[in-house]
Amino acid sequence: MARLNPSKPSSRGGKPRSSSADAMAEHKPPPGRPKREGEGASKKKAKSGGFESMGLCEEVYRGVRHKGYRVPTPIQRKAMPLILAGHDIAAMARTGSGKTAAFLVPMIQRLRRHDAGAGIRALILSPTRDLATQTLKFAQQLGKFTDLKISLIVGGDSMESQFEELAENPDIIIATPGRLVHHLAEVEDLNLRTVEYVVFDEADSLFSLGLIQQLHDILHKLSDTRQTLLFSATLPQALADFAKAGLRDPQIVRLDLDKKISPDLKLAFFTLRQEEKLAALLYLVRERISSEEQTIIFVSTKHHVEFLNILFREEGLEPSLSYGAMDQEARNIHISKFRARKTMILIVTDVAARGLDIPLLDNVVNWDFPAKPKLFVHRVGRVARQGRSGTAYTFVTSEDMAYLLDLHLFLSKPLRPAPTEEELLKDMEGMNLKIDRALANGETVYGRFPQTIIDLVSDGIKEVINGCTDLIALEKPCTNAFHLYLKTRPMPSTESIRRVKDLPREGLHPIFRDVLGSDELSALAFSERLKSFRPKQTILEAEGEAARARNSKGSNQWLDVMKKKREVHEGIINLVHQKNNVDHEPKEELVENISNWERKDVCGNKRKLQSFRDEEYYISSVPQNQHLEAGLSVRANEGFVENRLDAAVLDLVDDETSGMQAQKTRYHWKKNKFVKLNSGDRVTATGKIKTESGAKLKPTKTGIYKKWQQKTHRSIDTGRKYGGFAEEGASTTGSHQRGNRKHTAAGRGRRYIPNADVPSEIRNPEQIQKSRQQKAMDIARMKNRSTKESKFQKFQKNNRRHDGPSKDGKFQKNRRPDGNGKGRGKGKGNANGFGKGKGKMKGKGTR
Repeated sequence: MARLNPSKPSSRGGKPRSSSADAMAEHKPPPGRPKREGEGASKKKAKSGGFESMGLCEEVYRGVRHKGYRVPTPIQRKAMPLILAGHDIAAMARTGSGKTAAFLVPMIQRLRRHDAGAGIRALILSPTRDLATQTLKFAQQLGKFTDLKISLIVGGDSMESQFEELAENPDIIIATPGRLVHHLAEVEDLNLRTVEYVVFDEADSLFSLGLIQQLHDILHKLSDTRQTLLFSATLPQALADFAKAGLRDPQIVRLDLDKKISPDLKLAFFTLRQEEKLAALLYLVRERISSEEQTIIFVSTKHHVEFLNILFREEGLEPSLSYGAMDQEARNIHISKFRARKTMILIVTDVAARGLDIPLLDNVVNWDFPAKPKLFVHRVGRVARQGRSGTAYTFVTSEDMAYLLDLHLFLSKPLRPAPTEEELLKDMEGMNLKIDRALANGETVYGRFPQTIIDLVSDGIKEVINGCTDLIALEKPCTNAFHLYLKTRPMPSTESIRRVKDLPREGLHPIFRDVLGSDELSALAFSERLKSFRPKQTILEAEGEAARARNSKGSNQWLDVMKKKREVHEGIINLVHQKNNVDHEPKEELVENISNWERKDVCGNKRKLQSFRDEEYYISSVPQNQHLEAGLSVRANEGFVENRLDAAVLDLVDDETSGMQAQKTRYHWKKNKFVKLNSGDRVTATGKIKTESGAKLKPTKTGIYKKWQQKTHRSIDTGRKYGGFAEEGASTTGSHQRGNRKHTAAGRGRRYIPNADVPSEIRNPEQIQKSRQQKAMDIARMKNRSTKESKFQKFQKNNRRHDGPSKDGKFQKNRRPDGNGKGRGKGKGNANGFGKGKGKMKGKGTR
């Protein structure tokens, strides 16, 4: 997630120069002319805006320079001084603006060097494994000139290898919540009380993915004096949803509110049917997208990923793929191949929508329209990064039109349909000029995919699918998975659903105007007129007219009834049309010279309606930025209107038990029953937690840590007691033990000996003599023991000759003829020679 903007290298092939340095080089005065007063000040001012003015240490500054960065981005310029000052912040900036470096550079500056006895000092939580892996690589590059140890704790990797990393006492942990909770449950010695720097990367995703339980367990083990940072490209203004993060007097930094997507990004929306998406996608990949451009394709389910993967391979295209349930090693291999440009197509689910930074990525294709506006922002944010341009292609079905309106309300961009074929045939050059002007002004134009192209490609796809058994077997799972996706995705706003019904008919998308000629446009215009044709008579009336023509003498009474009924209805329809024309006469006089296409503004611009309200004193129930904040909300699953009403509703607790239970439950359509609620989040009755891959597991110990301990004879000890740590055993004179470090009593400048708890193999003469004496004593003890055992065996052998049966027939041992027996106890023994007691003593028996 390298969200920094490296400066462009110079033409001479030297080191990259910043824009400010280039500006100074251009305005440098000649050697013979003295400098003016303003030139020195401008040079000093340009230098003060770089990283050198932030007070970074030499190691951190060298790491930043090594990456080729000279001038900080706006989010770095705003956030880094606040972080270095120790404030908690919640920062928001658009994708590709350098948010990762904004929290990594201050973190490395604060930690600086490895401290084996201080435990874990920094924790970075990421929603996905790929994002965590990317953050690890970027942190290692920035901290190249420091000795900080960084550990990656994500799902899918071996627990034993992660135990090895934790045993090395890392300074920084980059983790996903599910695997970190698993380690906290397995390793009792893993302590997070020493963490002083916590980062929630893509915070809105962390708090909305059903990971509340894991985050609660992690935050409960953190110190109250930590510094907490929230970073995301879509962060709401109200931080009530992040109350559990433990922010203390946070500073809010929100940039790029008006430009949520890059201005260098081109958007293209194609309207088509669901079954036409395969043909449209293959046409885009083959014809519209160059073979040297990299493309990432977002689909809804993992079944579609596998289906498209097999289809592309049948067509001679080798893609990479990634989804949540995929093996972690396979995911890393596929993404590495795509980064190395060995493959030019990457098919993914939304697991790669956030934070993934792939250099030189050119195109994004949205196979299924995202249900949330901010998810669209994260998807298309993979391109047009670091000053590059890119294109985002999106397929829109009739069911997705309401989501398209919600998206443009969130982006505050005007949306209009493409001009129809009839309008293009009337004035081709004029309409093309107006389209170019609208696109240059930032407006979005959506249009149809050419039907001739879709029909041509669809025939070939059907042949490929029928000839491949794998594709036939995947068709039904894809259909079922898509139906489930449609049921589970959130609903659009009711206002957008209502406005979709009034949308005008769109024409061919402007991107295809160079593909079709005038003859093909005329044919398309004729076919569109056929689609909109409405006959003036029903089929019964037409047959009645034909029967009357054949039999002029007869009469059809039903035909006369329909004519009278139609005359009455036409009168009512004409009255309505006249009323509507009267209402629109003043508006049409103002826009008399504007064409019909220019008036097709669907949404985006603020519409001023005549109202009786006094705008100076009127307080509306809907805030002005309601669409923006609703789209940025963490709980955006419930739609725009529901989010606003949830914040305004005051629930009173019921007095009866049944009413209280009803308020804590909600009906779940999938389980066909009411489920328990916990602050708006569903909690399972079995106590299972949801991992980052979507699997639900019970948070119980598996004993894998103890097995690893027995195998490697190592342990993870990050300090059991916060502030003091556990002292085990007596410390040596003049020093004290702390973790794996041995501190001398030298005050503030005390030094330490690494691995002081490991016994040394070097011995002095006294220790050697002592060990020899101990060994000699052990040998003597073993010899003495062996002699005693041989004497006892000899004694037993001699006594067996005098042993005989007793009166009761039992065999008696150690019985002497004179009655003197060997008793086991204090006092006198009986005639049989056995005394009472447990001690071995000789007793006399009387005969």
